[in-house]
Amino acid sequence: MHIAVLGAGMVGRAIAIDLAKDFDVTSFDLSPVSLEILQKKCAAIRTVQTDLGDFNNYPSLLASFDYVVNAVPGFMGYAALEAIILSKKNVVDISFFAEDALQLDALAKSNGVTAITDCGVAPGLSNLVLGHYNESMQIQSFECLVGGLPKQRILPFEYKAPFSPIDVLEEYTRPARYQENGHIVTRPALSEPELIDFEKPGTLESFNTDGLRSLLFTMSHIPDMKEKTLRYPGHISLIQALLKAGFLDTNPIEYKGQTIVPRAFTSAVLFNQWKLGPTEPEFTLMRVTINDSKKSIGCLLYDEYDAATEISSMSRTTGYTCTGAVRLLVNNYFTEKGVFPPELVGKHPACFEFMLAHLKERNISFVITEKPI
Repeated sequence: MHIAVLGAGMVGRAIAIDLAKDFDVTSFDLSPVSLEILQKKCAAIRTVQTDLGDFNNYPSLLASFDYVVNAVPGFMGYAALEAIILSKKNVVDISFFAEDALQLDALAKSNGVTAITDCGVAPGLSNLVLGHYNESMQIQSFECLVGGLPKQRILPFEYKAPFSPIDVLEEYTRPARYQENGHIVTRPALSEPELIDFEKPGTLESFNTDGLRSLLFTMSHIPDMKEKTLRYPGHISLIQALLKAGFLDTNPIEYKGQTIVPRAFTSAVLFNQWKLGPTEPEFTLMRVTINDSKKSIGCLLYDEYDAATEISSMSRTTGYTCTGAVRLLVNNYFTEKGVFPPELVGKHPACFEFMLAHLKERNISFVITEKPI
């Protein structure tokens, strides 16, 4: 079985290494440094340096592969997924692009392709859980709190990113859509801050981000749904200062005869400060709460950097969710054609149980609780 992994960043490398345990894997990326790191970690993986932004080349690039993982940066994710579908390849996508993946559903069906999208932590695992419980409950509310943070808090931002800062800044500027009383409402990103206490990391602050994505359409019957991002207290005010000062604007400005896009410049400046070190301890935290009129389901995930494999928690939780979905396809647990966010996969009991078992094998587990209301 031949699998192509498009993108060799921190998460893409974790995906390739995990899949290489069972399959023949080739990793594609423009960066020779990223590919060299991957080769040193797993010599069995073939690496190819190529421009993944050349979407017209995808049919020939992917011709010999049975399955594809799309782990390119978000700004090129939608076009890459479209090109993969046109290449008639089944795909699992973690690029988390801003566009609506369901717009490609008809294209996937006409090309006989199964595409599982948004297959990370949140969106991803959170959707999988909601899809599972939606089959047995008349859900009234869904809330997901999620974040990935360094264990060492370094001022001023107390934050590190396992992916490009430009994708994080996009989360901080894109309006957040929620479902309230059966209607979609829009609020600014970073709004409605709350301080929330957790057992392990302690007190974190939550704020609005546009994380519901496909759930707004596939689960529109649920009256109340929200997703909020978690950071250490004080992070919001720092980002809001950047916003108010214009550092996150996307309109070009002229400076000493050069044209500069403030957000791109800010991303470049923050790159080293926000870059997660290859062996830097960090954690991923997600709390999902699902309520109907009779009971409340709680789902808590807490995962840390794995020193034995030198793989970050965000790479593990995102990457291994993705590799679980790939194995769902390979083992014919899920065979429907079209575009499917994880909630439409998790509604099938066999798929849900397979995914949880897959993650447990990699020491990623949920604590699921149920209590009456």
